[in-house]
Amino acid sequence: MLPDSNVLGIDSSPEMMSKAEHLKRPGLRFELGSIETVQGEWDLVFSHATLQWLDDHQELVPQLWVRVRSGGQLAVQVPSNHRHPAHLAIIETAMEEPFQTRLQRWTRTSPVLSITEYAEILYRNGAEDITVFEKVYPHVLENADALADWTSGTALVPYFERLEDLRESFLESYKEKLRARWKSGPVFYSFRRTLFAATKTV
Repeated sequence: MLPDSNVLGIDSSPEMMSKAEHLKRPGLRFELGSIETVQGEWDLVFSHATLQWLDDHQELVPQLWVRVRSGGQLAVQVPSNHRHPAHLAIIETAMEEPFQTRLQRWTRTSPVLSITEYAEILYRNGAEDITVFEKVYPHVLENADALADWTSGTALVPYFERLEDLRESFLESYKEKLRARWKSGPVFYSFRRTLFAATKTV
């Protein structure tokens, strides 16, 4: 941390707040809440793997931009892997019975925009030094089940929360689809992330 800095960490998970408790120190604090409700102005507004859980980025990014002090910077990294076959298989599984009925035909639509759209939003809001790009982080996993384990902690979470007692059967049906595509290991998982940053004029 920089001397005399004031750093605020925000998370909506009580579990994460508990894990962060031991990190507290003068100038560093954590609050349970949502990034949309942060108040004040900051020299740096930084988000790592958070915005994919929040809807309507056309509105959200300007809300974050307002919190950047003149001369400050917004920097964001957001997973953008929703078009990967492993993620599309989640939607395919959700459209099958009995899952479709339990979910009431719900599937989660990714709020992540294209890199062009993020650049345009930043420009419309007066940003300078705009940088937006997508990067692939390669991960080599043992097999299809290992890939399912990966998505179980990310993209599958909202489905598990709604399915309750059907969770295990949903997961098995999903794994069958992955095994059909990746019949043997290792599995190359091309994990895409969108990164953007911009500076606010003094």
